[in-house]
Amino acid sequence: MSLTVNGAKVSAPADPRTSLLDLLREELHLTGTKKGCNQGACGACTVLVDGERVLACLTLAVQVQGRAVTTIEGLAGAGALHPLQVAFIEHDGFQCGYCTPGQICSAIGMAAEAERGVPSHVTDDLSATVALTREEIQERMSGNLCRCGAHNGIIDAIRATLATEIVA
Repeated sequence: MSLTVNGAKVSAPADPRTSLLDLLREELHLTGTKKGCNQGACGACTVLVDGERVLACLTLAVQVQGRAVTTIEGLAGAGALHPLQVAFIEHDGFQCGYCTPGQICSAIGMAAEAERGVPSHVTDDLSATVALTREEIQERMSGNLCRCGAHNGIIDAIRATLATEIVA
């Protein structure tokens, strides 16, 4: 069994009870993905699996065999930060930075969901293109907590980078 992590093929752990989070942090030494609550409530461990956001603490590594996992370390390319990483810096989207990797991975997955037309609880017209308004982004990112209170900067960074249609 194997999976791909940030473009590199890796073997699945011998113990089928190993979470994706523990595989990333303990075996692959990719410590960008954070262990927050370890119960799926905070979003600090959010990574992308085949482009969709998942909570690595609640996902067994064997569940993603044959799939592509992208962590915060895999977003930057050719020595340059991902545009959303740059926007987090420009918009003060972090304070302590602990939740930042999960926030960024979640935002990328969230933008893909909106692009596919997946509605959220606050989406008004279920048949229309989803506009990433401030309210829409806040709802879609509500599973990622920031204990420092940098939510406004996080939302501003996401809107500046990923919102296809900026609506007041």
